[in-house]
Amino acid sequence: MKKDLQGTELIKALDFKTLPKVLLHEHLDGGLRPATVIDLAKDVGYSGLPTSEPTELAAWFHRGAQRGNLVEYLEGFTHTIAVMQTKEGLERVAFEFIEDMATDGVIYAEVRFAPVYHTQKGLTQDEVIAAVIAGLQKGSSQFGVTWGLIICAMRDRNDSLEAAELALRWRDQGVVGFDLAGGEFGHPPKKHLKAFQAIQRANFAITIHAGEAYGTDSIWQALQFCGAHRLGHGTRLLDDITIKPDGSLELGHLARYILDRRIPLEMCLLSNLHTGACQSIAEHPFPIFLKTGFRVFLNTDDRLMSDTEMSKELTIATEQFDLGLSDLEKIAINAAKSSFSPYQDRVALIQNRILPQFLKIKETLSS
Repeated sequence: MKKDLQGTELIKALDFKTLPKVLLHEHLDGGLRPATVIDLAKDVGYSGLPTSEPTELAAWFHRGAQRGNLVEYLEGFTHTIAVMQTKEGLERVAFEFIEDMATDGVIYAEVRFAPVYHTQKGLTQDEVIAAVIAGLQKGSSQFGVTWGLIICAMRDRNDSLEAAELALRWRDQGVVGFDLAGGEFGHPPKKHLKAFQAIQRANFAITIHAGEAYGTDSIWQALQFCGAHRLGHGTRLLDDITIKPDGSLELGHLARYILDRRIPLEMCLLSNLHTGACQSIAEHPFPIFLKTGFRVFLNTDDRLMSDTEMSKELTIATEQFDLGLSDLEKIAINAAKSSFSPYQDRVALIQNRILPQFLKIKETLSS
């Protein structure tokens, strides 16, 4: 009987692309295909790419992302943003995102970006969003992946309220939430209170990058000042957990609050390694959070920069943390429960897609 396979044995027996996956933390400008970056650079007349050969460009992005800190990790976005400046380019990137999701077995995906960065060639932010939504809709119609779009404000800018108002303006056309992104150090969430108050008063959804490059204070502010419903990364929450000599855990007040109130943690293994949020995959807090009962799940963050996809993240987690099929099912359900899609859609996703597919895989492995 193979139904209890775990870790490397499960990896040998299972094609991870067949797993039904839910992805909630991916940046649109961090997941372009290298060939698309090159094509769009020609279209907009951008000459700043280090190479015009797709394989070499992919390797360049990956090398640049592995310098161990968030600031340098983000440097690669200069190039992807530079080529995402036309309606046609934005629509293509969004369409290919959905196609890539389908290829990887992702059945629902939320993708985020900051429209303000894509106005260098004269597009308005509303035109930018319209183009992205057109690509997402086209991809969804063709490949069957459902989606939600999250609008990002940037920590180092002073226009977060405008970004919040933009998100609310498009909430009935596919925008499902609002995020605060960018380097954490020196840019605490509470500096953007007006934006989050606008989102809260409109009964809208909030996710905030917190606890990636900065400590628990960033997480606390995201929750208690800004009203976050989900936390992007949250790796530093481990600082509020004491691991006793016998292996048991003592949770601080913040960790206990997050666990008890089922606040989701959007974790990204390879990205966290590349930005220095963790020193090795083996030291990542994900398995501690999963086994303790936190509502935690895996994501890709930036597929191009970190050379990853959901199947790869899940495979790495299975091998490193000796996960079984029930763990992978729990991760998918946690993500589905945590999405910003309507409640009925979340229930349908779990009951009609995730549970039946995992049951089918279990039966196949046990036969």
